[in-house]
Amino acid sequence: MPGNDETVTRRTEVRGGGGATFVLSRGVVLLFAVASGAAVANVYFSQPLLVTMGRDLAMSPALVGGVVTLTHVGYGLGLFFLVPLGDVADRRRLVVAQLLLLVVALAVVAAARTAAILLAGMAATGLLAVVTQTLVAFAASLAPPAGRGRVVGLVTSGVVTGILLARTASGLIADLAGWRSVYLASAALTALLALVLYRVLPRHGGAPRTPLRYGQLLRSTVTLFARERLLRLRALFGLLVFAAFSTLWSSVALPLSEAPYSWSHSAIGALGLIGVAGALAANAAGRLNDRGLSRRTTGIAFALLAASWLPLALTRGSLWALVVGVILLDLAVQAVHVTNQTLIYALHPDAGSRLIGGYMVFYSIGSATGAVAATSLYAAAGWGAVCALGATFSCLGLALWAFTRDSTPDQGTVV
Repeated sequence: MPGNDETVTRRTEVRGGGGATFVLSRGVVLLFAVASGAAVANVYFSQPLLVTMGRDLAMSPALVGGVVTLTHVGYGLGLFFLVPLGDVADRRRLVVAQLLLLVVALAVVAAARTAAILLAGMAATGLLAVVTQTLVAFAASLAPPAGRGRVVGLVTSGVVTGILLARTASGLIADLAGWRSVYLASAALTALLALVLYRVLPRHGGAPRTPLRYGQLLRSTVTLFARERLLRLRALFGLLVFAAFSTLWSSVALPLSEAPYSWSHSAIGALGLIGVAGALAANAAGRLNDRGLSRRTTGIAFALLAASWLPLALTRGSLWALVVGVILLDLAVQAVHVTNQTLIYALHPDAGSRLIGGYMVFYSIGSATGAVAATSLYAAAGWGAVCALGATFSCLGLALWAFTRDSTPDQGTVV
């Protein structure tokens, strides 16, 4: 039996429409990863640009805060209302259509001359950026069961990289050509990716489409959560790991902008380069899951997540402690995330988009909870309280894993 690496790097054949054979090569998987990362980055581009945007459009602080809020609200709505369409529609057409509409939304943001137009454009950008999850489900559907974890891991590496580098890239581009150029550049890249994906991806392939009407499709997402214990458990794991992830990344700029560091915005944004190490865990976790080590991987990852807050608590006194903590946290989060996605997709491949979209709603809830709680705690009690919050989320996840591990034995791909 070929190794997992060979499963992806050599060739994976999927019978498409018209009898043609589609080859899921490593290059195609990397294309999925790049497209996924580029799409999700649009959700995070605005964070270093808020002050400049507000000044340019004469926005009040409340309206400036609404830029991030509406983007995430749009993303959350898209997870529930758009991602499930991947189970009933031609995924290639769906991906290309969403990317082209995303180009329009990005152009609206870049051309906005009033706060209302900007906010509408950002909400639409968040809504359409969920094409990332459609791409993840599409890649999983094209992968063979024995190599699905590997494929999901590679694509998730792209998602992680997009999230962590978005702030760095937007800050650098804005410094060179203004904040509007960030969205123009993203619109151009998105249009190019739409063209390439249209030419490369199969018309059909992977899991068969589900003959459900739209209303039935949405109701079935809720039904799947009610019926599948593993899905509920993995969704809770996702909520907790992304609450911890967001606790760090939504607040780490605050101590770094103060003494003894007093870093500039560009320097703080560059911290995301360190976090990209987390993408390595996505590949490793996918391979471990394919070997039937999902339970063990989850437990070790949660233990590392809890441990990461010890060096992070020493951030004010040691830059190296911060670096070690960031790497440990991102490795742990991505290991759990890839394992979650691989396992839940395998429950019902014909409902892959609904499963991943529903799971990612919990990701959004966790991210929002961590961000709001961390920034509030920092203002009230300082960095130590933020680290205690992150450790609490992490230990809750570890405890949940410990209490449920005997009822969820190690498993690879569920068939």
